[in-house]
Amino acid sequence: MLKGGGAMFINKARSGDNNICGWNIATLRKAAGLSQNQLAGQLQLHGLDVDKNAIQRIEAGKRFVTDIELVYLADVLKVSYDTLLNREEISTDPIDK
Repeated sequence: MLKGGGAMFINKARSGDNNICGWNIATLRKAAGLSQNQLAGQLQLHGLDVDKNAIQRIEAGKRFVTDIELVYLADVLKVSYDTLLNREEISTDPIDK
């Protein structure tokens, strides 16, 4: 609890990463035979303004991913949102500090 009785929210994955999809994106990108630069190019062709550095940071868990980016990533990688998020393995248990 924060001072004044407010709740503290944590915007990080249990691993401490800024997203839960980065590892899956890297795995799917490699399986598709794409470099980070090629994936960024495909996303740009679909209308998403993203570069290789953004892909690198997403895959490393150092960058947050918006819902809009998830839509484009799912389309380009030809997978569902659930596959990107790997939702069946996400724990909803509170993070111990």
